[in-house]
Amino acid sequence: MERRRARRSPPPAGSRSRGRRGLRAARGGAQPPGRRGGRGPRARPRRREHLRHGPAPGSRPLLGLHRALDRRRRARGAGRGAGGRPRAAGLALVNRRFSPGTALRGTLVPPADKSLSHRAALLGAMSATPVHVSNFLDAADTRSSLAAVRALGARVEQRAGELLISGPGLRGARPGVAIDVGNAGTLLRLLPGWLAGQPESGRWSLDGDASIRRRPVDRVARPLREMGAELEAREGRFTPLEISARSLRGIEYVLPVASAQIKSCLLLAGLLADGTTTVVEPEPSRDHTERLLARAGAGISRDGDRITIGQREDLRLETIDVPGDPSSAAFLAAAAVLVPGSRLTITGMAANWTRVGFFHILERMGAGLTGTLERRETASADGEPLCELELAHGGPLVATRVTAEEVPLAIDELPLVALLGCFAEGETLVEGAQELRLKESDRIATVVDGLRGLGADIEATADGFAVRGAGGLRGGRLEAHGDHRLALLGAVAGLASREGVEVVGMDAAGVSYPGFTADLTALTR
Repeated sequence: MERRRARRSPPPAGSRSRGRRGLRAARGGAQPPGRRGGRGPRARPRRREHLRHGPAPGSRPLLGLHRALDRRRRARGAGRGAGGRPRAAGLALVNRRFSPGTALRGTLVPPADKSLSHRAALLGAMSATPVHVSNFLDAADTRSSLAAVRALGARVEQRAGELLISGPGLRGARPGVAIDVGNAGTLLRLLPGWLAGQPESGRWSLDGDASIRRRPVDRVARPLREMGAELEAREGRFTPLEISARSLRGIEYVLPVASAQIKSCLLLAGLLADGTTTVVEPEPSRDHTERLLARAGAGISRDGDRITIGQREDLRLETIDVPGDPSSAAFLAAAAVLVPGSRLTITGMAANWTRVGFFHILERMGAGLTGTLERRETASADGEPLCELELAHGGPLVATRVTAEEVPLAIDELPLVALLGCFAEGETLVEGAQELRLKESDRIATVVDGLRGLGADIEATADGFAVRGAGGLRGGRLEAHGDHRLALLGAVAGLASREGVEVVGMDAAGVSYPGFTADLTALTR
């Protein structure tokens, strides 16, 4: 149930672009990149059930569960498009051409935040009280989360423009279920934290599409095993992932990389573990889970880079209001900066400081950008702040360097940094972003190959890429590789190129932004 988003507004007669005031941080100035300091702690009814209830625990239950799941997935094509490419469930392979020249003008309300929608589904199911969720994202990934919690015992109802989730509670997940996460990496990595500590005798199997089967799960399995969990994975690190409920004990775990998904998995497991669980972050990452847990009465606390949670009897949430997604908004924001004559207002977008790193990078590169974003020092657990941004095509862009400290705050938007670098003066470097290799595609390799095919002077490094501005892009064809971010990148590249871009597999965008082409049409009409 997405709100109708883009509104076309004609430019005022004789108007000129205002001077750039720059981003303002709420209740203070903008936070410099990389600075370290203290920190505060509408879906339509689904069209397809992704899950199958397996047999009750008994003889060889897990084997039977994932075999049943395999049979079902083979019958519907195992989530693959033509040539074996993974695609979002229920979508046909689509190629689409994006032509240059038309300015973007109007107001955009971005689609609901995907990360928060996943967490709303899971925390809603774990809550002892029914949870009203407004503005839940209706996309392929988040429908997988709703299907998962339904199979685990939650009732999900659509009421007056919102979802009402009545779950089985913290310790009541239905056992004996095979769960198909589709293409949802967040669901794959968070769900084991809840299931691993369920009352003993519960068993589950998690699997997904071809892309998910290439993404490792050992980074959540390893710390969960330290807590006493029993998990089995294909080749020790891939799905199917089989989980048997066990009694857990709290641990202190230093994350090897800044990952909101691993952190969230361990915090959910900590709710069920004896003692306390502490997660130490090497760098800050998105904190939606911590904010929701604090609101649910989980007794979570933060001391610098250390986040601690203890065992709880239950969680109690009443409402979750999902804001607009900064990662989705970033694509049309970049288009507005790159396409001459554009002027775009983005409203209702999350201003959470752990999610808006890209917009600080965009401003640093010289984009015409104004607005108010949350400050790191004044962040609180009281919900998610909103913002309004104004963007316009302006002067030339300048190259920048994105460091490892900034990467977790802009991880999903780094492909756009590469695109912007093609139009910037100088060399743009992204470092410390090896995590991109573990996304829906190897986003270092696919971004470099894709943009190079459009005329970019770009090369891959072990942990990122280097882009030398060459006056823009020629255009051509870009293969999405079943990756929603890559499909959206190709669309924006086409708008800013000289000859246009045909995106091969544009259907992948339905994973996070199914209304992208409709919004783009409204803004360029």
